Amino acid sequence: SSTGGPDDVRLVGGDSRCAGGVEWYDQGEWRTVGAEDWDVAAVSVRLMDGAGLCSGRVEVKSNQSWASVCEADFDRQDAEVVCGELGCGAPAALQGGLYGEGEGQTWDKEFQCKGKESLLLDCDTSDRENNTCLPGNAVGLTCSEPDDVRLVGGGSRCAGGVERYDQGEWRTVGAEDRDQTRTNVAAVVCRQLGCGSNVSALPGNTTRGNSIICYGSEPSLRDCYRMYDILPGLTVICLDRKHSEFF
Repeated sequence: SSTGGPDDVRLVGGDSRCAGGVEWYDQGEWRTVGAEDWDVAAVSVRLMDGAGLCSGRVEVKSNQSWASVCEADFDRQDAEVVCGELGCGAPAALQGGLYGEGEGQTWDKEFQCKGKESLLLDCDTSDRENNTCLPGNAVGLTCSEPDDVRLVGGGSRCAGGVERYDQGEWRTVGAEDRDQTRTNVAAVVCRQLGCGSNVSALPGNTTRGNSIICYGSEPSLRDCYRMYDILPGLTVICLDRKHSEFF
């Protein structure tokens, strides 16, 4: 389509529609999305080839490329930091080869986290005693899924203002005042809470928070994009069989 809608996104300047710089249709015009607008720009660790954000092969960003981590260089305390950095729950499984081998290089240091650091790259490291990591030893990690979203003030667990547990406290989730933007966020919230399909998504009245952008198909808010702008909160009412009599 040659005209953009309220939530359109496109890639420009690449060889195809699936490559290029990110632009977002906003307030009647296409705007460039810079790296500073995305939380992913600051990511130092990720879990790959798992079922979602909270499980997969541990990979660390080094010199603009990703490296897998050897099982011998990574322990439970390191795992606690990774799970926390990604906004996931406590480590549930830690094993070499659990999620396959990475295609790139292998991280060449041993992590020595104390378990309380905010970021994996804040942890101390030491040179690895053995410079080789045998096949099948790329460490895989499964973090538990936290109950990190809730609806408050609506009379049931499936209705109310959206809050997300972040950095030790519950924070208001903001969203742009557009029907599709609110509906997409609401659909993800209702799905994550097991509350059925979304009924309505309304702007909040008094509270504000960091905005979130979802496509609507994500399994949880952790898989949506968090932005740095502060916007009005969002009130969601989900359709849940158990609580439908309230609506």
